[in-house]
Parts: sequence; C-alpha cells; structure tokens
Amino acid sequence: MPQRDYYIDRLRTVMTALVVVFHAAITYSGTGFWFYRESDSTGSTSRLVLDLFCGTNQAYFMGFFFLLAGYFTPPSLERKGYARFIGDRFLRLGLPLLAFGLFLGPVTAAMVNSAQGHGFWSAFVWLWQHKLFINGTMWFVQALLLFSFGYCVWRVIFGSSLTRPQRAPKPVPAYGWWLLSALGVGAAALAIRQVVPIGQNVFGLQLGFFASYVFLFAVGVAAWHSDWLRQLSWKDARPWLITLAIAWPCLPVGNAYAHALSGAGKSYSFGGIPWTAALYAFWEPFVAWGLIAAWLLWFRDRMNQPSSVWTWLGRRAYAVYIIHPVVLVGVSLLLRGWAAPVLVKWGVAGTLACIGCWLVADPLVRLPGVRRVV
Repeated sequence: MPQRDYYIDRLRTVMTALVVVFHAAITYSGTGFWFYRESDSTGSTSRLVLDLFCGTNQAYFMGFFFLLAGYFTPPSLERKGYARFIGDRFLRLGLPLLAFGLFLGPVTAAMVNSAQGHGFWSAFVWLWQHKLFINGTMWFVQALLLFSFGYCVWRVIFGSSLTRPQRAPKPVPAYGWWLLSALGVGAAALAIRQVVPIGQNVFGLQLGFFASYVFLFAVGVAAWHSDWLRQLSWKDARPWLITLAIAWPCLPVGNAYAHALSGAGKSYSFGGIPWTAALYAFWEPFVAWGLIAAWLLWFRDRMNQPSSVWTWLGRRAYAVYIIHPVVLVGVSLLLRGWAAPVLVKWGVAGTLACIGCWLVADPLVRLPGVRRVV
C-alpha cells in the first residue's frame, strides 16, 4: 500500500478538467448558467446530448469534490489546530474567492460585454454601480469555507479533543444504508427546491443542490475517520453500479415523455412538486452514488503509482479551477465565428481551454506569493 494516496490527487485533477469541459458544454448547449452562451436552449440533437452530459455530471461531480474535501478536513484540523486551520482556510479559500470576485469575475464578464458590442470598461462600471460580487465558479470555495467552519463548530460541541486519536476503522456501510441515504438526499433536495428553486441564488449559492453537497462532505469526514476509502471494494459498489444502470436512463426517458406531453421547454421542472421535479431530485443521488464509487475504485486500482506527469498536473489543478472561466470564455469568443457542428466546437473549445488553463497555471504556481495560496 503506497504511503500517499496518489489516486485521490489524480481524481481531483480529472474532476477539475471535467469542470472545464462541463462549462464548455453549457456554452454550446445554451442551458445552464455561465458567463457566455452561444446557443439557445432548444433545437438540435447535439444540444440534447450536451444537456444530458451536463445533467449527469451535475448529479455527482461537485458533490465528489465536497466528499474529497471532507476526507482531508479532519486530519488537517488535527494536525494544525483550530487557529492555524481557520487561518489556512482563509488563505487557501478566502483569498482566491476575493481575487475572483473583485478581478477575475469582472474581467470575464467584461470580455463577454465587449464581444457583444457594449464595451469592456462599461461592465466594470455597471458591476460597481450595482455593488455586485461575482463569485462565479468560486461558489465552491465559498461553500467549502462555510463547511470547514461548520465542521470546526461541530467538533468543538460534539467531537473529542484534537489531541485524542480520531481514526478507528469501521466497515463500509451496507447497500441498505446507502439506499436510505439516497432517498433522504432526494427528499431533502425536493423540499429545498420548494423554497429555493434551481437557478435561484442565496448569497451566491444555489441551495437547491446543497442536500447532496452537505451529505457528501459529511461522508468524506466519516470516510477518513472510519478508513472507508481503503476498505471500499467492487463488491460494495456492485449494487450501486446496477442501480446506476437502471436509474440513469430514467431522466432522459422521463424528459422525453414530459416533452411530448407539455411541449418544448417544459420537459422537466427545477422547482415545485410535479413528477418531473421529483424525478430529477431523486435521480441525482441514485446516479451519483454509483458514479462516485466507480471513479474511486477504478482510480485506486489503476492510478495509485507515482508519476511526474500527474504530479505536474495535480500541482496546478487548483489554479486551473480558479482561472478557467477567463480562459474558457476567451477561447469560446475566439471560436465564435467558426461555423462548426456543435459537438465538434464543444470538443475543440474544451480541449483548447484545458491546455490553456494548465499552461497559464504553470507560471502562477511558481510565483513566491501566489504559490502559497494555490
């Protein structure tokens, strides 16, 4: 067993690249929330393919980030203590959030504003006049900052002293427990969306997705304490892989049926309690648990050896996450005059954006001040 879990670093790297490709898909599908969208939300089969790609990834990949973040939270707190841990969170999460909100986010919006013929600097003026803070994709670090503080509070009230050993291996919960958790997360998501529908932000956070985010962060914490990632086996995952195979087609089939009943643009609901909203809320965890287990096991079995290439990529992954909106929007704007099929354009833009992000991130992580943060 390697002393370092290389596969977790590589999973975070791959998930970061997937975030870039995901936002490229939103650019050309026309659905979802992004700085620049080139297409409307109706039309071709290609756009429906991109919508399904985005829906599948939305179901699990940001929750997966929270699980991995939760996994490393207890050992970090126990190693550093409360004061140093909180200070580190402000440094690593708070400063990039401020940098994006005050500079990178406005620059990205200004690029789009300029491309649409409204001027570059006028976007800054408008944002300043309306006192808008663009957290953009950095909503994740904003939420993680809150989750980290929440864990500290929970540890003070309910947990044991940081000086006491915290790791006690326990068996991975059985399928029945995970089944109940999926039902609970789906029900919680549906309930939250009655108050805060998907697409509506509260302090820059889409709370409609947070039922799974909170749960998976807590699972990550529990996974570290109980050593679940080392013990997880394909036998544990097999029922969820079967569940995934059964559940995944339900959303596109349900959407097609709802589309036939209600017409274009009404195939599913982000709020309220029609059957389509319920389908979407419960579909997410039933798809997510299987995909997360599959990613973890495949990478642990096949990608857990030292590699200089993966080390280089992984060291720059956080910087890539921070800067990717500027790079991706820049690439998309450069390609906007190219009359290519939607899927081709998505593939080219996503690939170029990934390459560009890592190339731009490389000098950033070498800067003396910046490298302490990213």
